[in-house]
Amino acid sequence: MNRIVRPVSGILLRRLALASIIANVGIVVTGGAVRLTASGLGCPTWPRCTDDSYVTTPEMGVYGVIEFSNRMLTFAVGLIALATVLAVLLHRPRRPGLLALAVAVFLGIPAQAVIGGITVLTNLNPWVVGLHFLASMAVIAAAYALWRRIGDPDGPTVAVVPAPLRALARVTTGVTVAVLVVGTWVTGSGPHAGDHGAARNGLDPETISQVHADGVFLLIGLSVALIFAFRAVGAQRATRAAIILVAVELGQGLIGFVQYFTHVPALLVGAHMLGSCLVLLAALSVQWSTRERRPVAPAPQATPTDAAAPVPVTA
Repeated sequence: MNRIVRPVSGILLRRLALASIIANVGIVVTGGAVRLTASGLGCPTWPRCTDDSYVTTPEMGVYGVIEFSNRMLTFAVGLIALATVLAVLLHRPRRPGLLALAVAVFLGIPAQAVIGGITVLTNLNPWVVGLHFLASMAVIAAAYALWRRIGDPDGPTVAVVPAPLRALARVTTGVTVAVLVVGTWVTGSGPHAGDHGAARNGLDPETISQVHADGVFLLIGLSVALIFAFRAVGAQRATRAAIILVAVELGQGLIGFVQYFTHVPALLVGAHMLGSCLVLLAALSVQWSTRERRPVAPAPQATPTDAAAPVPVTA
């Protein structure tokens, strides 16, 4: 007997996309917990946990449990992404752009897992560990784009601020990415290697931390400039987004300074990783606020004058 598959509502679709954002942020935080507890090599190989077992063994101890648990969370994140892809396929009417973004999020998760496996196989090489984090940031960005696109109409995109301000927003987003990249270099030079025997990247921690701080100051300056610029042109939604970005940056900066002067305690490092995800999301929100999609214009309907005149019938 044939079963009728009900179409997925837009509300459920957007909730799944939001769940994907939250799950991918969560995997960043739990991945940080693996590193901060020195459990990075709790499972010393990949894709198996040990040469003889796909799961952790009693000999691995608590470190193996922590590392293996984080690997299992990847499957949960992947299932949410897969459910989102299926929901996009079942949504009616089909909407342009959604499937490509949903598939990008779904494929990004196994790609990120492979990079995580390479970090284990390279004994937590700090450059690969940094790439692992940045891959997660890319997946989060794609998940956020999907979430926002679901909430937008399907009409044409229209700018709501002048072109120079859109360019300034793009520059701010670019500086945000640069700050995240340099932040991985700071992490790679610091004490939390993920394992007591893991190598560091060889950069001077004090020097690279100063470079990172300089980038943060630049980012905050650009973000404050966006607030005043958006207010000057009356772009209220963009102004609110820029204010939130500055607030998140200041909170993240405060955590960064405190952790630096308190010799990088693990708890603050974990909070800083969560803050990195929030800074990225806030920067993307600003980028999104510089334009909007208009609803699709209704198709013109024929009027009585447009119809063909009736042909008289003669006897």
